[in-house]
Amino acid sequence: MTPEQVVAGVREGRRRAIGRAITMAESLGPEGRAVMRALHPRAGRAMRVGITGSPGAGKSTLSAALVRLLRGRGMTVAIVSVDPTSPFTHGAVLGDRIRLVDHFLDDGVFIRSMASRGHLGGLSEATGDAVTILDAAGFDVVIVETVGAGQNEVEVQALTDTVVLVLMPGSGDAIQAIKAGVMEIPDVIVINKCDRPGADVLAGEVESALTLVPPDGWVPPVILTQALDGQGVADAWDAVERHRADLAATDTAGARARDGVRRHLRSLALERMARDLAARSDAQVLDALVEQVVAREIDPSTAVDTILGVSPVEEP
Repeated sequence: MTPEQVVAGVREGRRRAIGRAITMAESLGPEGRAVMRALHPRAGRAMRVGITGSPGAGKSTLSAALVRLLRGRGMTVAIVSVDPTSPFTHGAVLGDRIRLVDHFLDDGVFIRSMASRGHLGGLSEATGDAVTILDAAGFDVVIVETVGAGQNEVEVQALTDTVVLVLMPGSGDAIQAIKAGVMEIPDVIVINKCDRPGADVLAGEVESALTLVPPDGWVPPVILTQALDGQGVADAWDAVERHRADLAATDTAGARARDGVRRHLRSLALERMARDLAARSDAQVLDALVEQVVAREIDPSTAVDTILGVSPVEEP
């Protein structure tokens, strides 16, 4: 399929064209760039929701439950699941998405797993393009499920309108979230697996932690769910819709979008510079520098100056 055929197919909502467009975007080549230039003006209509949280908290289970809920309401849903990158195959480690298997044959649902490619923010450059493609394809809701929550994994906020942070009892998530500054990310907080002991205690800890975050008008609600059987999932989605309404009512959606684009552009620029540097690096020169650093002949900072072609700082 040519880029023109792919673009036309995406606009018509054809699944094969959507998949091909995302593959082109992942390749980071000229065809992908041409497709994105054509589709970018068509996006901006879908409701974009980010779901993040520590591994094992039930993000995929919650995503599957939300899909069931939204499909029951007649809405179309696309999911981009960003998985850890295998250091050996460079593919998505959890690409099978077992929790979402029930929805693979539903024409109103599109699911795509993508590798994080080792990106610190938990999102690769192609993830933003995939979200734009799915938005342009006409899906009502686009869910971005990230690899996890940590100090650097805040980029989902730049790609989505509402961020849902998923926690679970008994994992120390509240303390870790406070330490990592993650409490500044979410718009809705879901405590999943609420049938476990300590769910109410965790909810109290989270609500206390939220008082440490400078208020901006919206206080993230804390919702208890048991996503496996659908308990509380409707309440979680209602909270997402309330946040969307709050953005519209307070006229902060535009400012949030501009801030997100600003951070996203900066991230893309840094990522492309890193790829360009890797492509231009001489393996033999790098190996020689490694040996010098190991032998304590030069320090790592001087080695990096050599790689970048920067004049080393003179010794004091």
